[in-house]
Amino acid sequence: MKQPLKHRTLSAAIVDQLRQAILDGTYPAGSQLRQDALGDAYGVSRIPVREALFQLEAEGLVRIVPQKGAIVSELSLDEINDVFDLRCILEPRLLAQSAPHFSAEDFEALDDIHRQFEKAIKAKNVSDWGQLNADFHLALYMHAPQPRTRAIVLSLLQTSDRYTRLQLSNTKAMGTAEKEHAHLIALCRAQKVEEACRFLERHIEAVRKDLLQVVAIAPKGRRKEKS
Repeated sequence: MKQPLKHRTLSAAIVDQLRQAILDGTYPAGSQLRQDALGDAYGVSRIPVREALFQLEAEGLVRIVPQKGAIVSELSLDEINDVFDLRCILEPRLLAQSAPHFSAEDFEALDDIHRQFEKAIKAKNVSDWGQLNADFHLALYMHAPQPRTRAIVLSLLQTSDRYTRLQLSNTKAMGTAEKEHAHLIALCRAQKVEEACRFLERHIEAVRKDLLQVVAIAPKGRRKEKS
């Protein structure tokens, strides 16, 4: 039993490092991720590398192509619409279940994440933007008694992280995200749950709209057109 657990632990660590490398552009769209080269780089066998690549495929960050192996996925308009359709459905439902149970400590945690987000924006710390955005959204849903839905949303946030970083790469989008996150906290603190849920849906839709515009004008080598 110890060896499989070790493999899963190694695989999770490799997933985290490869995900970060894809998100920060170290491995751009179209890059081939060779199992043997990655195994040598991490000092492991191919087994945990292969498991990590399957996980990244499930997140939409890579494609497993016959005869070619793992290829970093291109930016996709279809994927944005798919991911954000699901987020618009699932996240307001989770917030509706979670927000009525927020404690003072929960609001302190949300405020702390928001402060970190503000600092990352001011410092233009791209590597932290997506993670803090995901942390903020997940903190909003912490009390929702739907663990499977929360797991799905976590996966969606991980997939959209790549796009969120692209969308937040301009000053206007960064300022908008900061203000809207603060407004969500204020609505939840005032126990205006229904209004918060409606605002959350508009927030997600606004990000989608902005992303579609950004990706549509991205260089063709970095995206995949709608078929």
